[in-house]
Amino acid sequence: MDEPEDKGYTVKDRRYLHLSEEEKERVRQEEARKEAQAESPPKGEPRPSQGPREAAAGVPLPEINFASFIFSLGSSAFIHLGAIPDPDTGEIRKNLPLAKQTIDLLALLREKTRNNLTPEEENLFDPLLYDLRMKYIKETG
Repeated sequence: MDEPEDKGYTVKDRRYLHLSEEEKERVRQEEARKEAQAESPPKGEPRPSQGPREAAAGVPLPEINFASFIFSLGSSAFIHLGAIPDPDTGEIRKNLPLAKQTIDLLALLREKTRNNLTPEEENLFDPLLYDLRMKYIKETG
C-alpha cells in the first residue's frame, strides 16, 4: 500500500485534552493575543470602530451602487487625463495610457450592460463616456 501524499496542510487538535489546566489557560491567552493582533489594522488604515462606510478622515463614503462605481471609474479617467487634480496629492498629472485603459473598460461595461440599465444609469453612463472620449481625443491631438 502506498503512503498517503502530503497535501501541505496541518491539522491541530484544539481540544487540549492532554494538557493540564495551567497549560490550557496559557494556550488560550496566547490565542487571544494572536487574534487581537490579527484584528488590529496596520498604522495608517482606518480603525474598525469607524465602521465600513467611513474613510480614514472620518468622512462617510458614498453608497456603493452601479452609478457610484461608474462615477468612480470616470473620475479616475479624468484624473489620468489631467482634467482634475489627484485627490491625494492635489497635483495634476497626465497618464494617457491609463486614461485610455479606463475609458476602454467603461466602454466594455457599457456594451455588456446594454438594455440592463435604469434610465438614470443610462443618463449618467452615456454622457460620461462621450465626455471622456472627447477629452482623450483632445489630449492625444
